[in-house]
Amino acid sequence: MTNYVVCLKYGDKYSASYVNRLYNMVQRNLTLDHEFICYTEDPTDIDSGIRINPLPALAVQGWWFKPMFFNPALGLKGTILFLDLDIVIFENINNLFEYMPGKFCIIRDFNRHLIKNYLKFNSSIFRLETGQHPNVYSEFTRDISSITRRFQGDQDWIRHCIKLNFEYWPDEWIRSYKWEMRNKPKFDASPRGKRDFITTGEPTMLCDTSVAVFHGEPNPHNCKDPWVINNWK
Repeated sequence: MTNYVVCLKYGDKYSASYVNRLYNMVQRNLTLDHEFICYTEDPTDIDSGIRINPLPALAVQGWWFKPMFFNPALGLKGTILFLDLDIVIFENINNLFEYMPGKFCIIRDFNRHLIKNYLKFNSSIFRLETGQHPNVYSEFTRDISSITRRFQGDQDWIRHCIKLNFEYWPDEWIRSYKWEMRNKPKFDASPRGKRDFITTGEPTMLCDTSVAVFHGEPNPHNCKDPWVINNWK
């Protein structure tokens, strides 16, 4: 059985540099044997050491490709760790393969910092065994148009489908950079897509944190915090 680290690049929201930097961070911080795969329709400028797999022919865009990882016929056999492109990995992540073996694991959504016992999913990082929870994919492909209208995003659909047989990652392992590590700092008024914090700063670190998630804005390439510049490479 193989350990797979997979990511998704669709369109031009994120450049090939995001894929290459994610690959570099994984290589520095994952010591278990693994294969790194990028699913994309455009492999231009992606590092030659990264395996490229094509996106399936689904009438979707962006994050709505994520249900494909629950397809038993995906062509992989083993443990699949999905990583969003807009994250910074800065410590060893072997635990993301070793925690609760055989269980589907996912982030407890970052609104947890406001609401106690918040139970929605954030799909920036999740792990599954090949073919686990196949209804996420099978039901999605039967009614793509309706589901993409009714649900705000893939993580809400995944949560709708998976009510049992899952585990949340420990909250301290994977944290929101802007909400939990930088404590919701003020933003500047730059145009959307280039927004950054008004002042640079250092994140609050917990000893067990290994991944910072940049959901929303700023994206790592817009963030001028020295810590981000030193670790996102």
